[in-house]
Amino acid sequence: MPFHLTPPPSFRDRLAASSRPLVGAWICSGSPIAAEIVAGSALDWTLIDGEHSPIGLESILALLQAVAPYPITPLVRVPSADPTWIKQVLDLGAQNLLVPMVNTAEDAAAVVAATRYPPLGIRGVGSALARAAQFNRIDGYLQRAHEITSLTVQIETDAAVQNARQIAEVDGVDAVFIGPSDLAASMGLLGQQEHPDVVAAVKHTIAEVRAAGKPVGVNAFAPDTARRYLAAGAAFVLVAADVSILARATENLAATWIPDAETTGRESY
Repeated sequence: MPFHLTPPPSFRDRLAASSRPLVGAWICSGSPIAAEIVAGSALDWTLIDGEHSPIGLESILALLQAVAPYPITPLVRVPSADPTWIKQVLDLGAQNLLVPMVNTAEDAAAVVAATRYPPLGIRGVGSALARAAQFNRIDGYLQRAHEITSLTVQIETDAAVQNARQIAEVDGVDAVFIGPSDLAASMGLLGQQEHPDVVAAVKHTIAEVRAAGKPVGVNAFAPDTARRYLAAGAAFVLVAADVSILARATENLAATWIPDAETTGRESY
């Protein structure tokens, strides 16, 4: 007799159930070993980055399998809002999606449609062949896929900041994530995430999304920056990445053991 499986809580569920902000780290290296190390760290969530990394579909699958035994909640960032990417990443078993560069409520609605089966959306039907439904071992997957998956959209341009509340109000958007790096660039302040105008835009977005009744998160590697945005009402943060942890740690080794080692001068992270 086949197993009937129950999926773990979605990121939406984790946010709703938590009495404190959720803290996470990126997986950008593509290494399942690094992913498993991050997953076993007692962090709340991790973001598998398919946008600014060498991670493709087969790598996403391997990374999801690597973190699956652990209580951490994985999100997968797709490269774009292309419905084909969204369909494929959902089918290979990503339960929680992050979609970048959502600038308007119309963009957000199109992304929601890409994550849902007809008549609620346009997602292609292939769950019987897919890890998403554990190969037809999750009862009623087609009818309740949108209930057991979550969608977070990313605000990372000045235009999106102006539309933040309307984006958050779109039915099917479960959370909003702010990307200060691209936001700074869109404001003509490339590499200046701590510029007062960028900080003000992030805080404005946090307030607008919270006013719409949705949880909002932000990327903030500097501890003081993370604390600032948590105090402003962020419900989840990313505070490091596998690659940044390795880079900074090895630079510290060089600075400790090699005379006159040059380990400074970074613009970001």
